[in-house]
Amino acid sequence: MKLWLLILAVAYLLGSIPFGYLLVRIVRKQDIRELGSGNIGATNVARSGAKGLGLATLLLDCVKGVLAVLLAFQVAHQAGLDRSTAFDLAAAAAIAAILGHVFPVWLGFHGGKGVATALGVFLVLSPAVIGCALLLFLVTFALTRYVSLASMVGALSIPVAASLLHSARSPWALAAFLGIPLLVIVKHHANIGRLLAGTENRFGSAKKAAA
Repeated sequence: MKLWLLILAVAYLLGSIPFGYLLVRIVRKQDIRELGSGNIGATNVARSGAKGLGLATLLLDCVKGVLAVLLAFQVAHQAGLDRSTAFDLAAAAAIAAILGHVFPVWLGFHGGKGVATALGVFLVLSPAVIGCALLLFLVTFALTRYVSLASMVGALSIPVAASLLHSARSPWALAAFLGIPLLVIVKHHANIGRLLAGTENRFGSAKKAAA
């Protein structure tokens, strides 16, 4: 139990590092929460006029998810846990990392939407599943230019792909493959409203919209 609590705490703290906020604050001396949509994620950072920082935010948010799950697998291996238990610990760490990103203690529990960090955790948990999600993301984005819609389509595909590609049905596996995509979609509630109203910004149209 102590091992699990330690891994979950570390994974949460890794996930809670607000890279978008930190990069914009350090490089541009601005608070990203006061720009655009107010979100600390890569899309809003890029739309604020800092595409390089947006890309850096995407990569770093992804990496922290990767590290959280890799750490869990490494510790499980060193502790001599069996393969099934190790996967459960890694799935729990994935959930903790996502919760850290979405509800970071450093920013009053107001964080991002979890897309990049979810990409990171699933890259380690199941490359095949995230490969399917990425393909659908890219197709949807290419057709619509809506990052939010593409993100939700990708998230929706994760439990479907997992049910087809994995036989594991442990509570932790189900929580990761169902709960993380659901949280990502819930965090897009404002985007859903704008999509339905036809007022959602397409990627690259921020300057035009502002004008």
